Amino acid sequence: MEKMHYAEELVREFLVFRGFTNTLEAYETELRTDVGKGFQVDKILDLIFSLYVPKFQIDKLVALLGFFKHYLSSSFETTLVSTFSKLEASLLRFYVVHALQSNRRDKVVEFFTVHGPDLLQSSQEDWTQWFAIPYVKNPQLDPEFRIFFSKEWYQALHLSVRNFFSEIFNATHILHNICLKEKKISSEMNATSLLKRDITQLNIKLSELQALLNEKETQLRQFKSMEGNISSSSNLHEESTHMSKDSPETFPQEVQTEIGQDLVVENDGDVSREEDFDEVNVEHQETFLGHTSPISRCRFSASGNNIASASLDGTARIWTYDASTPASRNATIYCGTEILSLDWECKSDRLLLIGTSDACIKAWNVDAKRVVCDLNTTEAFPSVLDIKCSPVEPIFVSAAASGGSGSNYFDNLGFASLTVWNMKTWKAMTVLPLGEDPPAITSICFNHNGKILAASAVDGMIHMFDMSAGLQITGWPAHDSSISSILFGPDETSIFSFGSDGKIFEWSLQNQGQILWSRDCSRFCYPVNDSNYYRRDMALDANGRRLLVTSSSVRAPIYQVQDHLNGWRTLPHGAPITAVDWHPTLPIFLTGSADNSVRVTSLLS
Repeated sequence: MEKMHYAEELVREFLVFRGFTNTLEAYETELRTDVGKGFQVDKILDLIFSLYVPKFQIDKLVALLGFFKHYLSSSFETTLVSTFSKLEASLLRFYVVHALQSNRRDKVVEFFTVHGPDLLQSSQEDWTQWFAIPYVKNPQLDPEFRIFFSKEWYQALHLSVRNFFSEIFNATHILHNICLKEKKISSEMNATSLLKRDITQLNIKLSELQALLNEKETQLRQFKSMEGNISSSSNLHEESTHMSKDSPETFPQEVQTEIGQDLVVENDGDVSREEDFDEVNVEHQETFLGHTSPISRCRFSASGNNIASASLDGTARIWTYDASTPASRNATIYCGTEILSLDWECKSDRLLLIGTSDACIKAWNVDAKRVVCDLNTTEAFPSVLDIKCSPVEPIFVSAAASGGSGSNYFDNLGFASLTVWNMKTWKAMTVLPLGEDPPAITSICFNHNGKILAASAVDGMIHMFDMSAGLQITGWPAHDSSISSILFGPDETSIFSFGSDGKIFEWSLQNQGQILWSRDCSRFCYPVNDSNYYRRDMALDANGRRLLVTSSSVRAPIYQVQDHLNGWRTLPHGAPITAVDWHPTLPIFLTGSADNSVRVTSLLS
């Protein structure tokens, strides 16, 4: 009796886990009114032959079979496992046959589209011939499939399934092994959870120690600088003691910043606490240490399961932060020159585009683990500053620059070229018009349907293009300085721009030129002439409420959009933060640093 009760609990557990509410209620009712009979195999048969197959619920059928296969595998009964695999194949073929008998060839095509790859990998049964059955005119007459359409085959299958489940649910030793396996899995999950918690606490402690070390090093440099000025300032001190008490004191106009406390003294001497942000509440944080030079770009894939990051030494890495995600796509891509831009194909995680400083655009197939196309911009525009894939069509746009002879990074970019590429033929389709000798385009982005492309330039202009016509439809001067980054707001009614002077504006697209929100984060910005950290980057979270920007500090600010008072600051890296991105759906963000590391930070909701 005990083994029967345990079998009933297994079925109840599965129904609860899969959310089969109505089936669970009926099952509970029948158990209460049928006391003493214990577990009934008929319940399993009803699920398969009366519910899942007739109603084409293939996902639930596969889940049910996978559930039992998982527990059978833990029993070490190889004969039973092999027998079940054959029954599983027969049940799936029964589903295909039933769909064809019901004139639902669409369900057969859908079945092979979704589950075909798994079937081909199965070593128990040969499915090769079955992939042609949706296109066979009368499969019930075909010698290959005729037997599966007979009443005798169905009756034999039904009886085999009944006998098999009757056998396994009357095998006490199997149920015992299942119980032991469950306990082992539960124990391992608890141990893993404890280890993850310990790792998170250690990462936070490491971050705090790195920040403290950075602060001490800064203080040490300041002390050394003060010692060098003591001798030269002693004469000035002596002279100042003889000054009239009524003489006005003169202070240099400067902004003094204490990063640790986020204290800002503005030119007029007023103290601003506007950016005295709290540290983010972190649920979990992972650090990726695969790079050997400062990070220049980092991007989540379309699903958020994979990450691409690039460093100044011309190396791109593809990796995953979640232990449950297969690492089969992980790879290292050597480009041989500085990587300036990265972007993932928008509809899948299959392709990664990489733009370099030597007129090269590489398309990396993550499944094949190879470069499937090597494109080249014209020699006149070698620096591929940004790449963006259309969210709808198989095209992407590259923003390339000619290079110049200016005194700082932005002046040295030269002129601009915007090229539209076809991702099926891997050929250039058109060049978007920018006028004669246009200033370099630093950042581009598509709206949600891919019909509009926005581009920002080093002269502070924002340009808007109609992609169907291939023409510029509007534009306006947005900054007094170069614009480093641009992106559409979540509701497509606004657009954000990030200037090299550290100013961020949210512009209305309904009332052109109207500023909806702004922040000045100039104290977090690198000097314009610092060639290693020229890229100002920003990223919006999935809800469009939090804006993360790069920083010259070991921490990066996270602004709350439309709110001038609230915000957060990230946990510290060991060096400035040079690249950022948000997960497409979850409260998880990326920060790449000059300390060669990339961090994945999951926030508490």
